[in-house]
Amino acid sequence: MSNARRKYSEEYKREAVSLALQPDATIAEVARSLGINSGNLHRWIKEYQTPDTRAFTGNGNPRDEELAKLKRELAQVKKERDFLREAAAYFAKHPK
Repeated sequence: MSNARRKYSEEYKREAVSLALQPDATIAEVARSLGINSGNLHRWIKEYQTPDTRAFTGNGNPRDEELAKLKRELAQVKKERDFLREAAAYFAKHPK
C-alpha cells in the first residue's frame, strides 16, 4: 500500500464541507461518498469555521475539483428524482 499523502485542492475541500453541512447529510455519509476519511472532513469543517486562519491552504489536483463538482451535481439530481418519484406516487393515490 502506498504511503503517499493525497492532496486536495481548496475548492474540493470547500465543496466537501458544503456537502457535509447540508441539513439532510451526515459527515460520515459525505466522507464515504467522496472516498475520504471522516476525520479529514471533520478537520476541514473546523478549519472552515475558524475565522482566524485562512482555510485550506494546501494545493490539490484539478481532477479533485471536477470530481467534487460532479458529485454535487449527482446529489442534486438524486434529490430532484426522489422528489418527483414521491410526487408521482402521491398523485397516483389521490386522483382528482
